[in-house]
Amino acid sequence: MFARSRPLLALITAPLALAVSPVQAGVGDLLVAPTRIILDGRRGTEIILNNIGDDVATYRVTVELRRMKPDGTLETVTIPNAREVAAEAMILYAPRKVTLPPNQPQSIRINARVPQGLADGEYRVHLLFRAIPEARPASAPAPTQGLSFSLTPVYGVTIPVIVRLGNLSATAGIANVAKVSEAGKPVIALDLSRAGDRSTFGEVRVTKAGLAEPLAIAGGIAVYTEIDKRRVTVPIDARFAAQATGPVTVEYVEKTPTGMVTLASTSAVLR
Repeated sequence: MFARSRPLLALITAPLALAVSPVQAGVGDLLVAPTRIILDGRRGTEIILNNIGDDVATYRVTVELRRMKPDGTLETVTIPNAREVAAEAMILYAPRKVTLPPNQPQSIRINARVPQGLADGEYRVHLLFRAIPEARPASAPAPTQGLSFSLTPVYGVTIPVIVRLGNLSATAGIANVAKVSEAGKPVIALDLSRAGDRSTFGEVRVTKAGLAEPLAIAGGIAVYTEIDKRRVTVPIDARFAAQATGPVTVEYVEKTPTGMVTLASTSAVLR
């Protein structure tokens, strides 16, 4: 699966802030695959970047630390804890800057150098692939009154890189399933819990007897180790909106090398 670049709108006097939706970038759109990396501290892997824009684009690769909040969003870490410091120190990757012609792939090699004596567990960083805007000739500013700002669009993709050491395991649970309205549309909300020494990552499915396809489904749902519960909302398939009542089954399933594994399952009644 590829991740598409998202715009970061940056005031020249302010930090970068992540925008909410992907758009075609004037400096070139970026596709990244895979969108999630798991390392074992022994074998490395590669990340493939591909510029699908019409112009040559340059990207800088950096490591970031982010923590998940109970609503599932990620916040930037300002004061890292010991585990986060260790995670950042062990990640090795190259190159750290790439220039891509249109439709030209480039691989980024990534590995983890685990220090001797590091405790077993899960360690995570996030890799940011950020476009570097093309330099433009300086021009004299037009006369203005009062405060003015200059906006520069910057495009980037962030993916998690997870290092797992030792024989780790996790369990999950589902609770408080209900049909609610979000942005004027019906969704199914639930609490997804996690226990154990690793994160979970999978797909939430809501099925109903008599329907050949899921009533609602959402993929890429993670519960990272810094939290033990998060709130999840799953959009209801518009084709089945009229059937979104009564008994349903809710499952949280995870893809493994041997197939799909059900981490949690529960029955609920939608009203």
